[in-house]
Amino acid sequence: MAVRIECIGEDGVDFEPYECFLSADETTGWFRAWTGNTEVNGDEFRVFGQDGTGGYAALWLVRPGRELAQQPVVLLGSEGETGVVASNLASFLWLLADGFGPWEAATSDEPEPDWAPQVNRGLAAVAERFAPDHRASAAAIIAQAAHEFPDFEDTIEKLCR
Repeated sequence: MAVRIECIGEDGVDFEPYECFLSADETTGWFRAWTGNTEVNGDEFRVFGQDGTGGYAALWLVRPGRELAQQPVVLLGSEGETGVVASNLASFLWLLADGFGPWEAATSDEPEPDWAPQVNRGLAAVAERFAPDHRASAAAIIAQAAHEFPDFEDTIEKLCR
């Protein structure tokens, strides 16, 4: 993520990764406010970054017994946008390399009029090093995630009050 931090603002992707996950208390407080539901705790999410609007990128702990890197990456947007943007961290690295952040991936069916993805060579080198077997286009990564987790939005909506 250090490569991503170095290029914030240069590639048109409004995504800032954190140096560490939000704490459990921070995640719980935010998730309760975001859903309007004081009975939830957000334990199934590990928030690792945000976009400029305050929306969060997180790992969704939906695969029991699997490592964090094998969990899907989701967007929980500041205006209620939701979406599974990558099936795992390796695919997320390729998504970033292809010029998409979590918000851009979750809203790819209605892009901003003046936005176009820009391949990032530094992030592509990181993806090649750490996830060579997961290379795919952003469109393929987004489609795979949506296909694998079609009920994410409904799952989140049921938690909202």
